[in-house]
Amino acid sequence: MTQDASKETMPEETSAPEVPEAEPVTFPEAETDLIEAEIAGLREEAGKLKDQLLRTFADMDNLRKRMEREKAEATLYAASNFARDILSVSDNMDRALATAEADHLKEATEPVKNLVAGVEMTRRELLNVFERHGIKRVDPMGEKFDPHYHQAVFEVPTDDQPPGTVVQVMQAGFKIGERVLRPAMVGVAKAAG
Repeated sequence: MTQDASKETMPEETSAPEVPEAEPVTFPEAETDLIEAEIAGLREEAGKLKDQLLRTFADMDNLRKRMEREKAEATLYAASNFARDILSVSDNMDRALATAEADHLKEATEPVKNLVAGVEMTRRELLNVFERHGIKRVDPMGEKFDPHYHQAVFEVPTDDQPPGTVVQVMQAGFKIGERVLRPAMVGVAKAAG
């Protein structure tokens, strides 16, 4: 191959036609004022739209947080009615165990002792299930009377406890989360005399 054959033929470079330099466009002063006024109006509108957008984002964030809080509360308190109904089962177990006093159990037969032990285990398991679902027993013995958590059934004249102190619990109360499921029925101390 010859050197001439290996060379490709290149087209000759052509130069772009020269474009004359454009002169800056000038507007009459009245048009300039109109354009500046329109720009200022657009900037003001953009500022309002930005403010509206930021407010919408904040509202959406607040709505999301409120929905999460309401969902958590609904999950926690959904079982309130069922839990309130099942409390009577717990009360009946307490009553059954109260009748099976330790003195009576010494004289009881083995099947009766096993029955009482079964009731005790069932009661403990019921209270454990309550705990797992956020239901807590309120046993206010010796505490200051709180009308939010206690229901005063009677007053006990005594000098042993300060007035307003719970001295006897007739029925334990329960709460779910921070809400009262059932107030404790209590006897409250009052000044003797």
